[in-house]
Amino acid sequence: MQSTIDQLYFWINKVPEEFRQMSEIEISQRPAPRKWSKKEILGHLCDSAINNLERFIKIQYEKQPLVLTPYDQVHWVKIQGYQESPINEVLNLWVSLNKKIIYVIQNIPNEKLALQCGFENNQLTLHWLIQDYLEHMEHHLKNQILIPKSLK
Repeated sequence: MQSTIDQLYFWINKVPEEFRQMSEIEISQRPAPRKWSKKEILGHLCDSAINNLERFIKIQYEKQPLVLTPYDQVHWVKIQGYQESPINEVLNLWVSLNKKIIYVIQNIPNEKLALQCGFENNQLTLHWLIQDYLEHMEHHLKNQILIPKSLK
């Protein structure tokens, strides 16, 4: 888990630095009518953190296997109003949530990483869920928010 924790620390330091270098237009502009802006994508990552933080906690004490409930990402982003929010508010929320996730992960006893959870018949472990959280975050950060300048 230490490498996951190290990666989360890397991102909570890098992402605010990168956003500070972007213009408001670059942060808020939607690439297409039904696509999210970079600010909304970061908001989506806040929603992912909210939902996964709850999962990381509940799996440690709820009846096994923990049944995971999906959430409607589009509605969450719209109802949270990330597009209309100041970028500093969205960044601060994202950083705070990920600091809390790091705290929770650091305090999970090793034997609990094998606890079972999943959606319907798809059984996963807490360890897998934590890794997937990081991979999902990195996908959005690397491919949609922090696109290398040579690819723009």
